Amino acid sequence: MAEPWIAPLEAGDPEAAWDLFIERYRRLIFAAIRHYTTEHDEVMDVFAQACEALRADDLARLRRYLAQPEHRARLSTWLVTVVRNLTVDWFRHRDGRTRLSIVAANLPVLQRRIFEYVFAEGRPHIEAYELLRARDNPDLSFNTFLEQLRATYVAVAARRKGRLMAELAPPAPVPQAESAAAPVDAIVRAEQSAALAAALDTLPPEDRLAVQLFVIEDLPAEQVARAVGLPNAKAVYNRVYRALEVLRQKLEQAGIREGGL
Repeated sequence: MAEPWIAPLEAGDPEAAWDLFIERYRRLIFAAIRHYTTEHDEVMDVFAQACEALRADDLARLRRYLAQPEHRARLSTWLVTVVRNLTVDWFRHRDGRTRLSIVAANLPVLQRRIFEYVFAEGRPHIEAYELLRARDNPDLSFNTFLEQLRATYVAVAARRKGRLMAELAPPAPVPQAESAAAPVDAIVRAEQSAALAAALDTLPPEDRLAVQLFVIEDLPAEQVARAVGLPNAKAVYNRVYRALEVLRQKLEQAGIREGGL
C-alpha cells in the first residue's frame, strides 16, 4: 500500500501523517459529502466534523484500517463509507424530528403520518402500519398502507436531499404492479431517479465510486485514478465506460431507455 501518510503515522508523527492524508483525500471527502448536500455551509460543517472524527485519538480510525489483516475494500472505498456515515449522523443530530417533520408539511394527511413514523421516528414499516391503525385509521388496509408508503418514498425522493432522507429511513418497499393510469410527471421523474439510484447500487463499490467521481463530480481521470487506486487515466475510462454500459442495461430492464432520464 503505497500511501505517503503511512510512514509518518507508523513513525509516531500523526500531525505529519494527517497533512499528507488530507492533501491526498480532501476532494474525495468533499465528493462523498456532496452526494447528500451541496449547500456550502452544510458541506463545510460536515467536512469539519469528518476531519475531526478522522483525526481523533491520533488518527485512530486510520490506524484500525491499517491494522486489518485483510482489507476487503480499498482505502478510498472505505473512506467514502466512513464519510457517508458521518454525514448522515451529522444531519440526524442537527435536524432531529422537528426539522424533519417540516419536510412533510405539504404531504397528504396519511402520507404525513407515514413520514413522521418512518422517517422522523425511524420505525419499521409494520410498526408504522399498526400505529396508524391504532391511532389514526382502524379501517386502514395493509394494501392501502403499502400504496401510500410507496407514494411517500416517491415524494421524499423527489425533494432536495431525497437521498439523505432515504438514509434516515428503512428501505423502501418493493413496488407493486403499476396501475393503468399514467402517473404525473413529477412521480415519473422520481421513479426514474429511484431506478437510477438502484442501478448504481448494483455496481461494485469501486465502480460506483469511479462513476460518481468521474461522471457526477467531474473530476479529472488522473485524480480519479489516484483516489480509486487505478494505475492511470486509461484504466478509469475503461472502468467507467464498462460501468455505464451495465447501468444502461439495468435501466433498460427497468423500462427506461436512452433519453428517458
